[in-house]
Amino acid sequence: MSLISFIISQTQLPESSIKNTLELLNEDCTIPFISRYRKEHTGNLDEVQIGDIVKYKEQFESLEKRKVAILKALEEQGVLTEALKQKLEATQDLVSLEDLYLPYKKSRKTKAETARLHGLEPLAKIIMSQNANDLESIAFKYLKGEVASVDDALEGARHIISEWINERTDVRNNIRYQLERFATISTKVVKTKKDSEDAQKFRDYFDWDESLSRIPSHRLLAILRAQSEGFIKLKIEIDDDKALSKIEDKIIRSNNACADQITLAIKDAYKRLLLPSLSNEALQNAKEKADADAITIFAKNLKQLLLGSPLGEKRVLAIDPGFRSGCKVVCLDAQGVLLYNETIYPHPPKSDQIGAIKKISSLTEAYKIEAIAIGNGTASRETEAFIRKIHFKNDVQVFVVSEAGASIYSASKIARDEFPNYDVTVRGSVSIGRRLQDPLAELVKIDAKSIGVGQYQHDVDQTKLKKELDTVVESCVNAVGVNINTASTSLLSYVSGIGPKLAENIVAYRDAHGAFTSREAIKKVPRLGDKAFEQGAAFLRIKEAKNPLDDSAVHPESYAIVENMATDLGKSVTELIGNKELLKKIDLKRYCTPSVGLLTLEDIIKELEKPGLDIREQAKVFTFNQNIKTISDLREGQLLPGIVNNITAFGCFVDIGIKESGLIHVSNLSDSFVKDVNEHVSLHQQIIVKVLEVDIPRKRIQLKLHN
Repeated sequence: MSLISFIISQTQLPESSIKNTLELLNEDCTIPFISRYRKEHTGNLDEVQIGDIVKYKEQFESLEKRKVAILKALEEQGVLTEALKQKLEATQDLVSLEDLYLPYKKSRKTKAETARLHGLEPLAKIIMSQNANDLESIAFKYLKGEVASVDDALEGARHIISEWINERTDVRNNIRYQLERFATISTKVVKTKKDSEDAQKFRDYFDWDESLSRIPSHRLLAILRAQSEGFIKLKIEIDDDKALSKIEDKIIRSNNACADQITLAIKDAYKRLLLPSLSNEALQNAKEKADADAITIFAKNLKQLLLGSPLGEKRVLAIDPGFRSGCKVVCLDAQGVLLYNETIYPHPPKSDQIGAIKKISSLTEAYKIEAIAIGNGTASRETEAFIRKIHFKNDVQVFVVSEAGASIYSASKIARDEFPNYDVTVRGSVSIGRRLQDPLAELVKIDAKSIGVGQYQHDVDQTKLKKELDTVVESCVNAVGVNINTASTSLLSYVSGIGPKLAENIVAYRDAHGAFTSREAIKKVPRLGDKAFEQGAAFLRIKEAKNPLDDSAVHPESYAIVENMATDLGKSVTELIGNKELLKKIDLKRYCTPSVGLLTLEDIIKELEKPGLDIREQAKVFTFNQNIKTISDLREGQLLPGIVNNITAFGCFVDIGIKESGLIHVSNLSDSFVKDVNEHVSLHQQIIVKVLEVDIPRKRIQLKLHN
């Protein structure tokens, strides 16, 4: 099977779209570039579809690589027949490939191998023929050396037969089918650890059983974590009698002593070889599916977080709140540059509210502060209440900002390089302020796993998680676009075609030569060649450039088209931009070429209507119920404002302004069936919730979405 045929079988996408997309990928084009600027080539495939092509291309290449290795190994062993070669080459998945290779794998010394060394393979073949009448007499002929009795000879022969049964693809696939459809996962608590404090969070799974095919991803990952930490033991089980009967039906065709020996060998193969191996495989498959579900949820959450509402270029005073150590205050200009830092102590034990009010008031006036960002960690509510007491001369908006991952950033090399003369507390406050100004620009500096939106992110396949999250970050950065004259190295590194090294070169060139005044000037950056420029230029924006298209998503390769449109209308490009009436008059078919079709031209018109428009909504002020300060203040039936701060497969968590987040279980999101939590809520969405239940000892709050 060819690569294109394989991808078609997995995606059902048109052959021409796949073929053209593969050609672009082989030319080192990125997914954001292909989906945005090569729509005619791909047949208007979106990022997800192009991502699927990349995924299945990698799967196919991995499969082909394994085939080559197996064929080489079999050839070296001298066992590669033409029939076996054809079977291997026709195989379309790794499981079937490994099953075909299983009989030829060089493994540690097995019971079957020992029996062969004792010369018992001919006896095993006689038994499998099922024609022998006096089996004991036949077995007696094989007594030699360590084979001291007929029972020893028959046992050795059974070990060989067990191995043969284990290697049969039809037998393995039948048990796989039963495991896939009917397996249960059951758990038992480790009694010696049952009462430990750490075990209590897993107590729901101390004695649990459930269908393996139906267990939700979050529950399976929780059970596997409990097992890895030694609190429970788990088993994968199916109906053994049914499984054995299925194998016997495939193999036994007589009713004599041979059949009796084969029955014993089947039981041995099943218990010792097949079930342990295939139940582990089934558990691993379930784990991979749970990983995929968890990674998908994490990716959706991360996308929503990265595309969170920015305040924009406003002067911000940011506060990292605290009690004993005080509140760390920083003042940032509209571009996020640190202007001033200070520590105030409005809370116990110092309780210097008067001094703190004077300081905040003077800083707000001195630096013309337009907004205040307060971290949502320890002392957040108290600090917010304190700030709201201050009467500012000008209108100052107050926001509570998520601190998730801020401590990771403040101790990172990126933060140390950016602020070598400041400690982690100042860096953390800067991060909080910048998150309000532009969440995307700041959050790209942090390892996405540390942001803490999702479920069991440390338990899933870390390579797959990183790859998926990097794809999400790249997609978000390119969807928004980047101001090349203010962007950090971290942000620039995610721009299509740029990467970490070129990002460093861009910043170094900018520091040495000043701001870029045109997209054409980007070509002067060392090592930034034509391919990198082609892939990245349209995602890099130049504010107040001579050519207004340099601050738009119009690709430089299409500038001539826009200039022709303007000339045909008797206008300049500047007059054309934002003039919807003029743009409506353009007959796009006049500008079609073999490489530029209506899809691209329609995108150009949309961009000219609102050039450089930020796809994100602007940040809005939100206020919690000021009467709710601790979990003890909650009562069933209360309606409260809240902000969604995490989304999982089983529901979403909501910040209602106290230390503990409340859970809206998936069943309480709607009166109808909920297939996907994200269809009902989004991360950082401001909602109204109803308190259903408060469990103070366990610090659990059950909520319902109030419509």
